[in-house]
Amino acid sequence: MNKPRALAMWCLCGVLQTATAQNLGDLLDLVKGTSQDEETAMGRQIAGSLLGAAPLMPDRALQDYVNQVGRWVASQGERPELTWHFGVIASDDVNALSMPGGHVYLTGGLYRLLKSEAELAGVLGHEIAHVVRRHHLKLLQQGKVVDLGSRLFAKQAGENETVKKLIGSGAEVMARALDKQAEFEADRMGVVLAARAGYDAFGLPDVLQKIGRYGTDDGAVALLFKTHPAPGERLDQLAAAMGDRFDAVKGVSLAERLYRLPAK
Repeated sequence: MNKPRALAMWCLCGVLQTATAQNLGDLLDLVKGTSQDEETAMGRQIAGSLLGAAPLMPDRALQDYVNQVGRWVASQGERPELTWHFGVIASDDVNALSMPGGHVYLTGGLYRLLKSEAELAGVLGHEIAHVVRRHHLKLLQQGKVVDLGSRLFAKQAGENETVKKLIGSGAEVMARALDKQAEFEADRMGVVLAARAGYDAFGLPDVLQKIGRYGTDDGAVALLFKTHPAPGERLDQLAAAMGDRFDAVKGVSLAERLYRLPAK
């Protein structure tokens, strides 16, 4: 697995770093009492590690646009006080990822699938929901960490000692998928956030349909399929949750406003 892909898997599922039994205990104690400042510092360090290996696409207009849409959608949620950061990573994989503290990224491969701003809002809404509901922190609170018995590297990054214990820049990590219920909740909440922001509520289901057309052996979606329920299952859950509740909600798709990437 190449370095950017490994880091994408790491951040998508929440970074789970383990070393000695003592460090594992420190990690669990820290997460149980994670303050917003610690959560923000944690996310900032994880994002820095990710972007150091898999940088953003060098298109300032694109990044500004995605941040504008993302912050508007995030403002509809329960944690508008967070300083939200959004971006598109230079990768052909089809994926999106979030991390504690308000960092949300999607890959260039996923962005190229989008046909409207409503679809972008739906994708970002799903990842925003993970942050709002603190799904990755809850995963750690539940003790779902594997002790790899791995060595700690001598040098660790960060300005906060407790956060350094959790994330050490050289520590080995293991990705763990969030459980299905967390993903289903993020889908439901992502639809609601996008609709509150004025977008067509069916943007996220439309994207899931597109992803579902990929074969399970397609390398572009291998990580997404490994760490998420199948798109068909997610669509079934969304259909049951949405019913006809959004039929009368006249959101906009804004296909003409979607920032277009140059043809490859």
